[in-house]
Amino acid sequence: MPAQGRKNVHGKTGVRFKAAYTKSKYENMLRNVVSDLIIHGSIKVTEAVATDVVKEADRLVTLTKKEDVVNAKRQAAAFVRRVYRDEEKKVSALDVLFNEIGPKMKGRSGGYTRTLRLGNRRGDDAPIVLLTWVE
Repeated sequence: MPAQGRKNVHGKTGVRFKAAYTKSKYENMLRNVVSDLIIHGSIKVTEAVATDVVKEADRLVTLTKKEDVVNAKRQAAAFVRRVYRDEEKKVSALDVLFNEIGPKMKGRSGGYTRTLRLGNRRGDDAPIVLLTWVE
């Protein structure tokens, strides 16, 4: 039988259980999902994740419209992952954001993404949405 003692403290019995999902893990997940949205154009996520992804994606598209392009690229590069859409041509997610998505959204003042409900996930019945860029 394991030693009994206080939980979640360092000591004789150690830490038995840790918090499953921390803030840093959640922020890293958002960075990954937003980078995938930029590269692939659409993604399937849960509704809860989609609300946060929309906020970050809209903020990044707004950065592409700024006049100070160098500073805007630095701010976007701090969030977007360094992944490539095309390895041979070295087209990164940041290039796609500033060269393709940004110019398409020049005429819009907001609402750059669209969410379409797809139903519920089979395992845990979580609502799933398809997140895409508005044309």
